[in-house]
Amino acid sequence: MASSNSSNSSASAEVPAPYGNGPAPSPASKPGKVRIHHLQQAKRDGSKFAMLTAYEQYTAEIFDAAGIEVLLVGDSASNNVFGNETSLPVTVDELLPLCRAVARSAKRALVVADLPFGSYEVSAEQAVAAGVRFLKEGLAHAVKIEGGKYYAPTVRAMVQAGIPVMAHIGFTPQSEHALGGYRVQGRGDDAQRLIDDAVALADAGAFCVLMEMVPAQTAAAVDAAVSVPTVGIGAGKETTGQVLVWQDMAGLRGGRMAKFVKQYADLRSTLLDAATAYGEDVRSGQFPGPEHTF
Repeated sequence: MASSNSSNSSASAEVPAPYGNGPAPSPASKPGKVRIHHLQQAKRDGSKFAMLTAYEQYTAEIFDAAGIEVLLVGDSASNNVFGNETSLPVTVDELLPLCRAVARSAKRALVVADLPFGSYEVSAEQAVAAGVRFLKEGLAHAVKIEGGKYYAPTVRAMVQAGIPVMAHIGFTPQSEHALGGYRVQGRGDDAQRLIDDAVALADAGAFCVLMEMVPAQTAAAVDAAVSVPTVGIGAGKETTGQVLVWQDMAGLRGGRMAKFVKQYADLRSTLLDAATAYGEDVRSGQFPGPEHTF
């Protein structure tokens, strides 16, 4: 798979080419397989792409059919699937089956898997080993790691091993305790740190930089400083892509939502109403009726 250092000619020469033999269009223009070079083309064209989390078959199928270009099998499964309070407890072995389900179900989208806390911090060798598992066993197309320029050598080692890497800077949930909780990053003088992080990670070969909870002005400066596409979550509108946790986007998760979340549905109420009606029908004897009986 193409890395951020691949030339346009090598990307467009991929065989079989899902878009034919001409230049690769932006991700949303045709229903072919989304590749890394299509995201890079979106950055060059000034177009946008969408990214959502997915953790199992049906959401992967639905979001893929909806034209979502990138699906993230996030370590956010820890607190959106496994019931933990944070992303920290989830393991590689827990995420791999989720990743396989998403990758098998999505026919078009680029599937990116999070490397969970504890799977890459010890050494570049550990990160390469974890990345290999996600591509080999999880069938992912790329992985994402959290952290700033300190991890540039790790990114370089992974890319050299053939593992495409998306970098994640700004608020990094795996460092929640070190950062003192959910705090916006890159304000004021701290903006230069994020720019330096992004440049170092892109130079190391990261094909994309994700920014979380970063002031819009800082995110715009980061986007301008790197040639690779950027993805924002709570980082304004100047990034190439946007990502949300699907349970937040679709209103499945209850409770208070972060400021950056826009809810496009109220699935929690829909499922609650459906389950309540089902329970009432069973208890009253209305279900199953003659039409549901052999």
